[in-house]
Amino acid sequence: MLKVHTVYLSLGTNLGDKEHNLLSAITEIERRIGPVRAQSAFLSTEPWGFESENTFLNAAVCVETELSPNALLRVTQQIERDMGRTEKSTINGQQSTVTYHDRIIDIDILLYDDLHINTPKLTIPHPHMYERDFVLIPLREILPQKELKQ
Repeated sequence: MLKVHTVYLSLGTNLGDKEHNLLSAITEIERRIGPVRAQSAFLSTEPWGFESENTFLNAAVCVETELSPNALLRVTQQIERDMGRTEKSTINGQQSTVTYHDRIIDIDILLYDDLHINTPKLTIPHPHMYERDFVLIPLREILPQKELKQ
């Protein structure tokens, strides 16, 4: 029997029918990754890290999954592509500056059990989650405070 892992994901969208985008992503997460055990309210926020006329709608979910961290990353990226995301944020040059873009959906892995991973493709806990209120506010809604450690 495979081990079940507890995963927290951050969701964001700033294009199209934002509420529909989040609900569709949550449906796909439940179908492809595992049961959603908790879901935050949707939070409207301003763009972070780039200029855009489009505000964001953000949420967090807690999911149980049998997927490994790398398999989880592959599935979340496939959900993004299947929902129409064509462009990922890109890292530019020697300064490692990141260019962000408007997006129909963004799914970030925030936490995976108590695991710490730092590879070129995947970092868990998410390296920027403590700097972003649009991540922390929904996450705090569904994650017991004592478990949210910096």
